[in-house]
Amino acid sequence: MALLALSTTTSTASLPSAAPRALSLSDLALILVVFIWGTNYTVVKEALGTFPPLAFMALRFAVAAVAMAVVLHTREGWKPLPRTTLLKLIGLGFVGNTVYQLCFVLGVSHTTAANSGMLASGTPVVTALLGAALGVDKLRKPLAMGLLLAVPGMLLIVTARGPELDASTRQGDFLILGASLCWALYTVGLRYLGTELSALRVTALSMITGAPGVVLLGLPSVMKLELASIGPSAWFGVVYSALIPLVLAYVVWSRSVQAVGSSRTAIYNSGTPVVAALTAWLVRGERPTWMQAVGAALVITGVLVSRRR
Repeated sequence: MALLALSTTTSTASLPSAAPRALSLSDLALILVVFIWGTNYTVVKEALGTFPPLAFMALRFAVAAVAMAVVLHTREGWKPLPRTTLLKLIGLGFVGNTVYQLCFVLGVSHTTAANSGMLASGTPVVTALLGAALGVDKLRKPLAMGLLLAVPGMLLIVTARGPELDASTRQGDFLILGASLCWALYTVGLRYLGTELSALRVTALSMITGAPGVVLLGLPSVMKLELASIGPSAWFGVVYSALIPLVLAYVVWSRSVQAVGSSRTAIYNSGTPVVAALTAWLVRGERPTWMQAVGAALVITGVLVSRRR
């Protein structure tokens, strides 16, 4: 898958320039998103034991798109949009949903899980650099220092599982890099919409416009499903991963980008591998190594450093 930020100003004489910010509502919202997306890896992993990847992708996006349409209609109603704004939303939906999901699912199927995590861990860097290059965000020194800590931390977390970068995984590796670029473009692109549209409307319309492509791509796989062989836990995985990580978390993410910017929002995504590793340990018994523990400490430190003034 809504919360906003606040801040106050004080004189530099009474508050050092490097003092950390107090936790705002946007910070708490981003922590919630990290928790949701991190724990979702375990939920999805369990569901994919039953569903083929493309069928799972299509079903959960269909559920998410319908849910977002209902929520938008109930809370804000349907309102006409300027043609340029509508085209921007269609573009965001195509890049951030259709292409992203296709690259991610096919990428994971053609490479190892360790490679997927390692390559996707560069997304915050791509987002920050892209935002700075396009002039929508400034690459402040604290943010740059935070990235220098958080990204190596994520690499430690995922490389502890033994990545295999060779010709047999090259196709999947490039697809995962494509997915990372799509998410960076989506995150930065949200800034071009301004604050006139609510986070709910932006998220709903970009998801609704991107969902048809996702559903059509997965429809052949859905048609081959043997429904009698699918248990309640697998269906729970579909519904949960649609309503919570896609609907709720996407709305919070979009609103946080509007409130604090794409670069600062992206740095929080560095914490997702940490939550994913802890959840896998508690639920699936996948005990983290000392390298992953060091990586988690670096990620958390990087997030804290990035929030300094």
